[in-house]
Amino acid sequence: MDDSELIEGKQLASFERYGEFVSAQSALLAVDLSSEPSRQDNGAEAELMRKLTMILGEYQEQSYLLDPYLENLVVPAVECLRAHARTRTSDPSAKSSIARLGRLAELLYNYIKLRGYKTITSFFPHEIVDVTIAIEFMRLPDGPSVESSQWTLRYVVLLWLSLVCRIPFDLDQFDEDHQIGRLASALESTAMEYLNKAGLEREGAAILLSQFYMRKDTKQRFETFLQWSMSVIKSNDVIQSLGVLQVLCEFLHRALMEMSETISNSETLTVNTLVRKYRTKLLSRVGLRLVPPRPKLSGIRMRTLNDGSNQDTSEHNGDDDDEIDVPEELEVILDVLFKAVQDRAKGIGRLSERLSNDFARQVMENILHLFSVHTIAGATVYDMPSIAEATWHAEMARRALVPSTLLPNLLDWLSQALYFDIRKGAHSVGSNVRDAAAYVIWALARSQVRSSFSSHAPKLAEKLVAVSLFDRDVSIRRAASAAFQEHVGRMGLFAHGIDVLRKTDFYSVSIRRNAFLTAAPQVAEHEEYRPALVEHLISITLRHWDVVMRQLAAKSLRLICEINLDKLSPPCIQRLARLLTSVDVATIHGAVAALTEIADAYNQFGYIGDRTRQEIFILINCIPESLVLAPRNEQILSAVCSLVAVTITREEVELEDRSSVSNWKKFVDRGLRHQSSDVREAGAASMATVSSLTDCSSAVQRYVTPIHARLPPRPDVGSLYTYIREFKHGLPPLQQSLGYLLGVLDYHAHPHGLPEVVECLLDNVSMESATRMTNVEARRNSFLASSENHCLCSPEFGRTLASCPDTVRALVDVLDNGLDDYTTDERGDVGSWIRIACIQGLTSIIETLFVVSKNLSNFASMLPADRYHHVVGRLLRQGVERLDNVRHIAGECFTRLLSLSATIGEGPGPGIILAVCRDCRENGTNWNNGEWLFPKAPVLTGLVLSVSTRTNSTQRPASSSLAAYVRTLPVSSDRGEFSQASLAGDLIEYALKHITSNNVVVPVLQTFNMLLEADALTCSMKNLISIATKNVSRLKNVQRIQESMKIVVNIFTFPSVAKTCLSKIADFLVHPYPRVRSGTAEHLYLVFEELLLETGWSSTDVERVKEAAQALVKELASNMEGI
Repeated sequence: MDDSELIEGKQLASFERYGEFVSAQSALLAVDLSSEPSRQDNGAEAELMRKLTMILGEYQEQSYLLDPYLENLVVPAVECLRAHARTRTSDPSAKSSIARLGRLAELLYNYIKLRGYKTITSFFPHEIVDVTIAIEFMRLPDGPSVESSQWTLRYVVLLWLSLVCRIPFDLDQFDEDHQIGRLASALESTAMEYLNKAGLEREGAAILLSQFYMRKDTKQRFETFLQWSMSVIKSNDVIQSLGVLQVLCEFLHRALMEMSETISNSETLTVNTLVRKYRTKLLSRVGLRLVPPRPKLSGIRMRTLNDGSNQDTSEHNGDDDDEIDVPEELEVILDVLFKAVQDRAKGIGRLSERLSNDFARQVMENILHLFSVHTIAGATVYDMPSIAEATWHAEMARRALVPSTLLPNLLDWLSQALYFDIRKGAHSVGSNVRDAAAYVIWALARSQVRSSFSSHAPKLAEKLVAVSLFDRDVSIRRAASAAFQEHVGRMGLFAHGIDVLRKTDFYSVSIRRNAFLTAAPQVAEHEEYRPALVEHLISITLRHWDVVMRQLAAKSLRLICEINLDKLSPPCIQRLARLLTSVDVATIHGAVAALTEIADAYNQFGYIGDRTRQEIFILINCIPESLVLAPRNEQILSAVCSLVAVTITREEVELEDRSSVSNWKKFVDRGLRHQSSDVREAGAASMATVSSLTDCSSAVQRYVTPIHARLPPRPDVGSLYTYIREFKHGLPPLQQSLGYLLGVLDYHAHPHGLPEVVECLLDNVSMESATRMTNVEARRNSFLASSENHCLCSPEFGRTLASCPDTVRALVDVLDNGLDDYTTDERGDVGSWIRIACIQGLTSIIETLFVVSKNLSNFASMLPADRYHHVVGRLLRQGVERLDNVRHIAGECFTRLLSLSATIGEGPGPGIILAVCRDCRENGTNWNNGEWLFPKAPVLTGLVLSVSTRTNSTQRPASSSLAAYVRTLPVSSDRGEFSQASLAGDLIEYALKHITSNNVVVPVLQTFNMLLEADALTCSMKNLISIATKNVSRLKNVQRIQESMKIVVNIFTFPSVAKTCLSKIADFLVHPYPRVRSGTAEHLYLVFEELLLETGWSSTDVERVKEAAQALVKELASNMEGI
């Protein structure tokens, strides 16, 4: 698995794209909301809106970074909406563009989604005149708010009304004398209208009504609303009941137990999660009204950072003399809250804070009892609640309501909750439980005394550190780190607290890979935490359901063991060996991955490595063969092959069938034949280790020598001959595996028939070969295998150079031809894989040739100067390709060639090339940055493909740079200088050589169109007309037809070819494809506006279209008589 899959997203530090965002927003707000946009403008504005949404989406997780800029961002957008609303309400004839107004509302909604409605509405206008403007705009009969698609507009305006509804003036002042109460009724009826909507309009209406009923001049309407609410709830209307409950949760002045009982008796309402949530929220607020607030009477006062050097706080031993009478309704409310554990957490804590100490203790005991009801062990069979009970503990802990006598029991449950993670299908549940547990521990540090924690501190510190380093979710790692930090600062009981905190701070644990591979080994340097980390890795993380977690755990365990490999690894190996007997596939895979990493560590350290590696190798026998070879256990098979690669020894190879693990060859063989590329790579790695221990030359020679062309009667399992014979003519996965295999053989240790291997690889990819592989991945692997550095730089290859110059030349030719591979499929330009492999291969071969050139008498025949310059030119062409990764690799490889001791030789523009590479090295810029590269390398052939790409970051700088360069060229030259005519001739010649390939002709035509539209090309274009118009009626590729049409229309303005273009324009105007006919008319629009607009060029009446085309040609001919 690639390392990139193990890396989490970056953390932002500020609103870095503020300038770009403001520019895009200003362009969007500058449009006229009263006029409909054209098709082109609508597309451009939609693209601006998409860009703004994407930028805001990047800051969704860190939205607080936008706070300093919110006023400058929100106020212009709101003022734009306000101005349009004023225009619509004051002028009945005014209109609204639904599309533009919808984008404005969507922008405001994105702000609200990012920072919440309370923050954003504070920037809305709230003057007196805004009351009538907003309500009249919302109630316009033909206004934009009546459109069903404009839900964002309705939501924004309702929030605006909820703000202006709070003005400290009587609403009757805005009414006429004979219409007192009209405005208040309009506000209420507008909000009531949207309470039965399923979207966000319901939320906006609930907020508006809650503000409306809080006004002194409208509170008398609330009683009527309550009566109406009861009728709604009795009707079992879920949607409207949700709206009613939202209003009541915002506005509550008296107990509503009757409504709660009605909801409880309705099965239709109780199955809805949101209904239950608002019901329990409502009940908790009712309970708060029943019990008055009281001073804290808990036995422990809150701790502060200025208490001194972690001094214990005193306990309040006074008697609880101010007992209160608890209403019966409160017990009913608490009973309901205890049953609805998944719907409300804060209410129970707030209620307990107002109760006596004895009553609060009973509440705490009841909460602890819930853990025994919903046990972690039982959660593997039964569904756990969707929210952790530990959240209640947090509310109790942060209010100092946890007595010290219940602390051990609580910490025991919290220790289990920190590890709660259960897989459900393709994901897991438990992150909320772990997060709540960390929150509880954080809260306990702020409320408990130091003495109560002294006996629990060591175990708690170990668990917090383990979770902060090895949890799957970044939020949990940060929460555990914050809890650890709180205890270090307030309690001072954790060993090496400050030092460990520096290694596990907020930023260190934010990236999972850094937490596992950097922070964990650093913390393990402290012996107090090392056993806990090892225990957590082996018992939990190596058995995790996520394969990425298991792989990271194996690497982390290795790094920890490397602190003292002799002491730490043997116990780990013993425990991992026991895991191999598990029935869980994930557990076995994690154990094998960890054993592989430990064995590889012994390989690197060297001492007593062979004996320990052999012991690990024998452990493969603990895994049932049927389990390893099972069809869906590719992870275990890949891990076993990797384990063989790092543990097999020469003795085991020589023993063959008498080996300690008799079936290791079968595992490797199955790995090489597997469908998964990861498994095939692991199998090839195993063969690479075997090839370093024994010679495989005879097997290769048997394959390529005619006398041994037939298969041996009993080939050795795993022999190279067998693989070449079967894989070369097998299915695509087998062909792909052959490239892996031949590329990783250790040619330093043994020859392995290197010349024959190179010949086989050339046969796989050569265009002239009858057995050329058609699979893209197989050809890519063959190219990579033929250019592996450890193969090319081996002594054997040096001898091959001297004895087989034809093979070297053939290898260079094949790699050169691979640069023209532009194969595409549903995955895109898959040929780029081959081009990258060829770029790297050519560079490696040239480097090798220059290194050994002094020892080669026939060096000039192997790599002639013209051939070398041709290869360099081809590399430069790839350096301006349309794909960023291809340009990046080409730039790096070309820079490596420049650094060779041999000179580049004579070539066009060496000064420009050296300047480009020097600037790249000095400024640290990569060739994948099109805006940096294309202005510096303007005339390379690969620009044709870059100009034709659809990627703006590549196409825009490539087009502008090429156009700017062509303008500097003379139209023609008699002295052999490069000119516009030369450039046009080269492009036309390139297209004629591949006239049947749309992949070549279309980019050439697009390049010509770009240059013509930029007025950069003024030379003669006679030859271009024949390419653009040849057999145009029989072409099937619409893009090629369109580009050909644009060529004819664009060069029509050239006097020398204008008459030739007349008949060709008619061919396009009567083309069978309506899209081509209408496109031609659009390009000719500016010249013959009236005739083109009166004709329906996309009409199915072809005869009428032909008459119009003939009339157009006649008019064109009459205008051309004077030329």
